[in-house]
Amino acid sequence: MRSDAAAPAPRRLRANQDHFVAPLEETPLRAVDAVDTTAAPRSMWGEAWHNLVRNPIFLISAALIILLLIVAAVPGLFTSLDPTKGNLAISNQRPGEGHLLGTTRQGYDVWARIVYGTRTSLSVGFIAMIVSTAIGVVLGALAGYLGGWVDEVLSRITEIFFALPLVLGAIVAFNALQRPGIVTVALILAIFGWTNIARITRGSVIAVKSQDFITASTALGAGRFVNLVRHVLPNAIAPVIVTATVNLGVFIVAEATLSFLGLGTGGVSWGGDISDARDALRTNPMMLFYPSAALALCVLSFIMLGDAVRDALDPKARKR
Repeated sequence: MRSDAAAPAPRRLRANQDHFVAPLEETPLRAVDAVDTTAAPRSMWGEAWHNLVRNPIFLISAALIILLLIVAAVPGLFTSLDPTKGNLAISNQRPGEGHLLGTTRQGYDVWARIVYGTRTSLSVGFIAMIVSTAIGVVLGALAGYLGGWVDEVLSRITEIFFALPLVLGAIVAFNALQRPGIVTVALILAIFGWTNIARITRGSVIAVKSQDFITASTALGAGRFVNLVRHVLPNAIAPVIVTATVNLGVFIVAEATLSFLGLGTGGVSWGGDISDARDALRTNPMMLFYPSAALALCVLSFIMLGDAVRDALDPKARKR
C-alpha cells in the first residue's frame, strides 16, 4: 500500500483568494485556555451561586427583595405616621409636605399604608410558602420514593386539592371564620396551595432515586429513609426551590385578592387599599396606582428571582 494514499488532499483556494495564518505569538491560546488544576471543584450549589452573582436579573431582584424585607421589618424608618389613624379634615389631599403621596378619602396617609402593607403581604406570603413547601415536599417525596399504593393514595389526594382553585377554596374557608389574622390567612392559603410543590417533588424524586449512587448507597447498607433524607432529597430539591420562590409571589397576590374582596386580615393591606381606591378612580386615579404599583413590584421581584434561580440550578432551562 502506498504511503501517500492516506495523506489528506491539500486545501485549494478559490481564484483571487488569499490565505492568511496568524502568527503563533498573536494567538496566546495557552494563556486563555489555562485551567487551575489545583483549585477544588465547585459543588452544584457553588456553581449555582457562581452563576447567580453574575446574573443582573438576580442582583436586581435580590436588591428589591432586601429593600422590601427592610421596609417590612422596620417600617418606622420610612414613615412616622400611623396608617390606621385617619383625619377627615385632610381627605383626598394631594401629595405635598407631610404627606408624600397624599391621603385617602378617609384621611389615611397613602405612603404610610403602603409601607405597613408590605409587612402584611410578606408575612402572609412567607408563612404560606414555608408551610405549603413543607407539606408538598413530605407528601411528594413519600409518593415518589415509596411508589406502589402509597403513591396511588397520595397522588389521588394531591389531585383532589389540585382541582380546588386557590382563591375559591380560601373564600369558602373564610366564610366559617371571623376576621382571621395573618397566620390564619397564611395557613388557609398553604392548605390549598401545596399541590404544585408535591407534584414537582414527586417527579424529581422518581428521577433521582434510579441513579447509580442511590444503588451504591443501598449496597453499602443504607436504609430506605436514610437514602431518601441524605441522598435523594438533597439532589431533588433544586426545582422545588424554584417553584417555592414563584409560589411566594402567588400567595402575595392571593392575599391581596382576598383583601380586595373584604376577606383578608382586616388590617393594612395593599389589596384593601386597592379596593377602597375604586371610588376615586375618576377623580384621583393615583390612589389606585400607588398600592397597585407596590403589589406589582413585590410580585415581579420574586418572579424574577425564581427565574434567575431556575437558570442557575438548571442550565438546560436557560433561554436560548
